[in-house]
Amino acid sequence: MTDELGHVRQMWHLLEPLHAVFYYAPEVFEEAAALGYATDERWPSYFAWRAAPLGQAGPDRVAGTFYSFSPAMVRTYVPAGPPVAPAQVVLGARTRAVDRAYRALFGDLVHGPEFAEAAALTRRAARAADVTDRPLAEANAALPWPKAPHLTLWQAATVLREHRGDGHVAALVAAGLDPVESLVSFAAVGAARPEVFGSRGWSADEWEAARRRLTDRGLLEADGTATDAGRALRAEVERRTDEAASGPWRALAAEERERLVELLGPLWVAAIGSGLLPAETTLGIGKV
Repeated sequence: MTDELGHVRQMWHLLEPLHAVFYYAPEVFEEAAALGYATDERWPSYFAWRAAPLGQAGPDRVAGTFYSFSPAMVRTYVPAGPPVAPAQVVLGARTRAVDRAYRALFGDLVHGPEFAEAAALTRRAARAADVTDRPLAEANAALPWPKAPHLTLWQAATVLREHRGDGHVAALVAAGLDPVESLVSFAAVGAARPEVFGSRGWSADEWEAARRRLTDRGLLEADGTATDAGRALRAEVERRTDEAASGPWRALAAEERERLVELLGPLWVAAIGSGLLPAETTLGIGKV
């Protein structure tokens, strides 16, 4: 991996927890409950929060843009008819939820100059992102920018992670990996245990059928682990993903990128140390 792509991946590793902690924070579940969403599990509000920038998106569009989730699971949580709450109402609640969650997580840091500096640099990168043919990134980039630095940082991190995610989907499609195959092949290279990928809602039969298809392509061994060809294909997917995510970071000078790494470090530690995030996820951060 080149130094440039290594830095692109480093920024993803630092920013992803700052985005993802939102979906687990108790303050966020309180805001979801106030809108009428069930909160005994995270998925009703997860789909609502993440899809809200798309407008009144139905299950087919959400399944297509989120990609890795079973369409049957999406239909469970994304109604084809009237939503629990309109998208604009969800977006307003999302901003309140970010505000509350970040204040609880970071305390007085949200008022400090370092937080403002980190937000400004991350926003510059996010605003430089080319969101053409990247539906989730484009939808989030079109939202008004908040004034408060902690809200700006979360929105910028969200634009950048959805920009990366949209590019990752394109890389998977180019590799000929459908949604369930993308998960099976990722588990096969050790990104996470297969049980972790069960959170995406695919049935045992669908998972096994995907394994057979990948085995027939020479990408999996009989025991479900990746062949050399399977590892090479996944490595190529990750390389293409990093390359596609690199553009926004060229908006910052090298010393600004290094400064941002320094500024984000304490926030990353706080997010990881909060106990809110799961120890193992489907993203494979730190494993691939």
